[in-house]
Amino acid sequence: MRTITGTDRSQTLLLPAAIEDYVGPDNTVRFIDAFVDHLDLAELGFGRARPEWTGRPGYHPGDLLKLYIYGYLNRIRSSRRLEAETHRNLEVIWLLRQLRPDFKTIADFRRQNRKAFKQVFREFVVLCRDLDLYGRELIAVDGTRIKAVNSKDRNFTKASLDKLIAQSDERLEKYLSQLDTGDGDEQGAPGASQTDNLEEKIANIRARRDQLRGYQAELKASGEDQISLTDPDARAMARMTKVGVGYNIQIAVDAKHSLIAEQHVTNQVLDYGHLTETAKAAKEILKAETPDIVADRGYFQVEDIEACVKAGMTPYVPKPDRGPAKRDGLFPKEAFTFDAENDRYKCPGGKFLRLRGTGELREGVKRRTYTGYNVCPGCALRPQCTKSKFRQLTRYGDEAELERMAKRVAARPELQDIRRQTVEHPFGTIKQWMNQGAFLMRRLENVRAEFSLTALAYNLRRAITLIGIPGLIAALRG
Repeated sequence: MRTITGTDRSQTLLLPAAIEDYVGPDNTVRFIDAFVDHLDLAELGFGRARPEWTGRPGYHPGDLLKLYIYGYLNRIRSSRRLEAETHRNLEVIWLLRQLRPDFKTIADFRRQNRKAFKQVFREFVVLCRDLDLYGRELIAVDGTRIKAVNSKDRNFTKASLDKLIAQSDERLEKYLSQLDTGDGDEQGAPGASQTDNLEEKIANIRARRDQLRGYQAELKASGEDQISLTDPDARAMARMTKVGVGYNIQIAVDAKHSLIAEQHVTNQVLDYGHLTETAKAAKEILKAETPDIVADRGYFQVEDIEACVKAGMTPYVPKPDRGPAKRDGLFPKEAFTFDAENDRYKCPGGKFLRLRGTGELREGVKRRTYTGYNVCPGCALRPQCTKSKFRQLTRYGDEAELERMAKRVAARPELQDIRRQTVEHPFGTIKQWMNQGAFLMRRLENVRAEFSLTALAYNLRRAITLIGIPGLIAALRG
């Protein structure tokens, strides 16, 4: 049977004389080239953007930035792999005009300009905003965890160090006991090899215990709650995240086309306290007037929600189901009605809990305590209300704002479904299609640079899908 065959490798071919002929008008590299040339790299913070006339010439930061944007867009993040692409990939050869920087030059550029990459990301957000790709009405805020270059075995907390040291002491005591027993047994003393083996194990355990105690002292001196050996900034994440040691990625995503409006990386385990910081930055760069901000229960914090409202945003954050009353099946706080005029709570039994004291929960958050010490003892509903002699409620900060938000959340239950659809699009794309479930670099600032390139590549891919390369290039020229 006949088959399709290729040409003879020694055959002389009349290939196009210019590299330009190999790159079509709709090729992504044409926009990358135009976009980077459009930027003021010196203003964005890139080093050597305005080189001196003296000294040995170096690579222009624009060329290396183009290489990184192309790499992250095409799932190539390693500096060694990017170097290989400069030798064999016609698109990269066209983009860099046949420049071939080595992997160390490529890696050093990313490390030395780590703070400037976020500004490049924001420049592209502004371009997409001007193209009306952001709705600017509903912004979803959420976080995800991405693995760091640090295994779980090289991360320690105070509790884990205490446990490991206790286990070492237990094993050491066991081996010392075996050694003493062997030495004291005149009838069947162990051979020299067995004794040497025990002594070797004892020496190893002592060395390991001293090492763990060193980590313990270092952890205490740092004031942190955990220590990582490979990447000192990485932290052990919560168990339900399925990420052992990593970083917490916070993003604000516009609901119109699931484009990322703002992003930042933190090593805090929980999302708690990041709502206003993320949403406000997105509001400012999008120039949104009064956007709705939707987030999950992990962002519910009194002062954060109050700050969100003061910044001109309307938050939709459901209240988490927590507290002893909820856990014990008693009347929840929502079953009590607050009487603002008389500053008291009305209970399900029709009685009133009055103000007992004031204070601060934490800096900037006032706390007012209401008790029913004079009405609860004789109430028939007390077994359904409290296990104590009387019920006590706490009112935090401007809780009236939380009550208004609870009504908004109840009136628009579909927003949580929209939030999930909006934020899972970038998270799923980044982790699965872009294959970026783990960082390559160490330390928080370097990781932030990495994710800025990742978020830029995601937004660029979305924009290409929405309006195409010619439309993006035309926007730059316009």
